[in-house]
Amino acid sequence: MNMYEVELRAMLEAVRLAEKHIMKVYHTNFDVEIKSDNSPVTEADQGADKILREYLSKLFPDYGFLTEESKDTGERKNHHYIFIIDPVDGTKDFVARDGQFCTNVALAKDGEVVVGVIHLPTSGISYYAVKGEGAYKLAPGKEPVRIHVSDRKDHLRAMRSISHFRPEEEKFYQEHSSVFESEIEAVGAAYKFCLLAEGKKDFFYRFGNGTKEWDVAAGDIILSEAGGIMVAPNGRKFTYNRDDVYNRDGYVMANDASNLFLEE
Repeated sequence: MNMYEVELRAMLEAVRLAEKHIMKVYHTNFDVEIKSDNSPVTEADQGADKILREYLSKLFPDYGFLTEESKDTGERKNHHYIFIIDPVDGTKDFVARDGQFCTNVALAKDGEVVVGVIHLPTSGISYYAVKGEGAYKLAPGKEPVRIHVSDRKDHLRAMRSISHFRPEEEKFYQEHSSVFESEIEAVGAAYKFCLLAEGKKDFFYRFGNGTKEWDVAAGDIILSEAGGIMVAPNGRKFTYNRDDVYNRDGYVMANDASNLFLEE
């Protein structure tokens, strides 16, 4: 039994419980509200947030929480362990019904992610990792399969965001077009981490402060345990449970550190 077996099992069960609510809403004519930061929110986000928090807090009453849909009181800073949750990562994809949205649940200890789960409600597939234990893909009714990044060093298969493709990112890909395969595929939410971790893609760059801790925490450990790497554009690894939850400068991730910084 690994060190975080109990937490991992609980996180996998929690995302499956949330999936039932998310998919129930997905198949209705749901309302969309616009939050103060101009991002959309639905009954799926709010209901899944409540399900995840209630389930995990009962099992782990001493752990803190940082979630997208709950008010951040700062109380989380008092805990060694915190759950970092995005109940529906890719709400725009959810609203567009393109299937590319995820539920992200990470567990951080003293600023470092030690367990991560990314769940795809439309397929029931979970990707997960525990620190030092490797990364896995778990399909419904199947045994977990260990996953690993690709070993490509050229013709990198890059991704871009579906709904947040910035001019700076477009310019970056154009300037380094010789390194990438011509098609830069649009991929939703944290699913990008999963595709990179299982070797189907090789690179992603996100410019600016449009993401927060809950967008990347689970993906960070899944990717690193699959042999890949995610850093800030200055090369620094991320810490979590920060005072400022914004990823101010964006992030870059690749199958190998040598593919992160394309300038000589």
